Amino acid sequence: MASTSPTRHAWRVLLGLLIVTAVLFSINAVGVFLGKSSWAPELALDLQGGTQIILSAQTADGSDPTQEQLDQAAAIIRQRVDASGVGETDITTEGGRNIVVQIPGVADDATRERIAASAQLELRAVLATTDPATDFVGEDGKSTPYPTPDATMNATPTAKPTDGSDLSWITDKLKAEFLSYDCANPKNDPATAPKDQPLIACSVDGQVKYLLGPTELTGTAITEAQAGRDPQSGQWLVQLEMDSKGTKTFADVSQRLNQNRIDNQSPRDQFAFVLDGKVISAPQMQAVIANGKPSISGSFTQESAKTLADQLRYGALPLSFKVESNQSISATLGSQQLQIGLITGLIGLGLVAIYSLLSYRALGWVIMASIGVMGVLTYIIICILGWRMGFRLSLAGVAGLIVSIGFTADSFIVYFERIRDELRDGKSITGAVEDGWARAKRTIYISKSINILAAVVLYILADATVKGFAFTLGLTTLIDVFIFVIFTHPVMQLLARTKFFGGGHPLSGLNPEELGAVYRDRTEFRQVQTASSGKAARTKASRGEAERRQTIAERKRAEAVAGAPDGGASAESGKDGDA
Repeated sequence: MASTSPTRHAWRVLLGLLIVTAVLFSINAVGVFLGKSSWAPELALDLQGGTQIILSAQTADGSDPTQEQLDQAAAIIRQRVDASGVGETDITTEGGRNIVVQIPGVADDATRERIAASAQLELRAVLATTDPATDFVGEDGKSTPYPTPDATMNATPTAKPTDGSDLSWITDKLKAEFLSYDCANPKNDPATAPKDQPLIACSVDGQVKYLLGPTELTGTAITEAQAGRDPQSGQWLVQLEMDSKGTKTFADVSQRLNQNRIDNQSPRDQFAFVLDGKVISAPQMQAVIANGKPSISGSFTQESAKTLADQLRYGALPLSFKVESNQSISATLGSQQLQIGLITGLIGLGLVAIYSLLSYRALGWVIMASIGVMGVLTYIIICILGWRMGFRLSLAGVAGLIVSIGFTADSFIVYFERIRDELRDGKSITGAVEDGWARAKRTIYISKSINILAAVVLYILADATVKGFAFTLGLTTLIDVFIFVIFTHPVMQLLARTKFFGGGHPLSGLNPEELGAVYRDRTEFRQVQTASSGKAARTKASRGEAERRQTIAERKRAEAVAGAPDGGASAESGKDGDA
């Protein structure tokens, strides 16, 4: 029963690997069915080309912005478009007032909107709302347009407003402008409106028209925005965190708006988030929030909650921008460089195969099979990551995959050398496989932990163009450990019980004689050939690895033989005959 237990365990582990592989392929198949994934990895800008959008900074006085403002804006746009850092988006400043955004592939409408929505995020109290209609039905039953404001209409508040929700802000002229405001008219651009004055704006979908008070907070007050689920209702919501100044201001605002809710003064109990002159959300205040951690609830889906969180987190641009051009660009490196990278990888794989087969004979095929399984898992995971997190494979990422081939082979070499050491000490092949595994895994776990740490540090500190290399290197290192545990060791457990490997065939790579096994049993040494014996005849085993490598026990035995008075090569071990 005990002797077959490792065999059953090995088969169960390999079955688990098969199930994991099937699940990964099923996940990607769902993405392909939904039209959001593919069976080929997404390529980055340097290998595929993409879309180039040029943004021109707009300032109130028409002067050029500072380089610091441009750099800050470029960093925030990069976070908006490529928050994960592995989409290989290229964003640079140009000409003193332009930001050039280059996106791999064809940019979808949502991505274009995130780039174009480049004005500063503002938080304003809601004074009034209405539908987007610009006309009304008169007493005669006919539709009549709202009159446009007259120059003689009062434009000054009759009383000084006390806060952002004070209705004194609404003058006769402002009310007329609000009623006649056309959300669909492209000339109506509130993005550059003064922050200390009321604002007329529309919802993103154009279904609601808002009259808002002055800006009370900007996006710089928001330090974090995350999409999550309400633990009680299970509905999606957006959770915010504010800095110390924003926390104090928001506490005062929330107290005022919450009181308006209690007094049934809707919609003056709402607080609007305005980005690029559009109201992206106007939630009702439900309580006084003094800890600076409000949450926005509503009819959110996971995708809409994440989109709003990204807009709020990365909405605090120091400038507003105008889209100057929007065009497709060709690959900077192209398919030729990709082919060179793939050929380089195949050459490296071939060299690893040659070395493995020469050094480990049939065991080399175990190394190649492990690398093959790792390649399949890496490929499908990269496809899934391209769908779920926008990962794109750049030339730097390809380099990370090529480097990982050597790191992967290193794990198996450490394991096989441990097995061989156990065989040299006289253990059976099945015992050597288990004991070698127990010793090798500690070494491999430590070395791979260092590799992963290096990849993480490189990913955090390196430029965006190197993040792809760090990401693929860290990913393949994790997969390497997974394959080592769930494929290589179980396969060795099964092979050790076959006649070819378990019997120590000379071509198996596990022949004890060729490896220079020291012990025949617990009390008997193998005969060791030394220079002092004066014998010229050498066996095939001594010409092999046994001649090149000796264990500590064998070296001690050789020294003892060399120091014997007659220079003999035998040792008394309690038995008659040669040892």
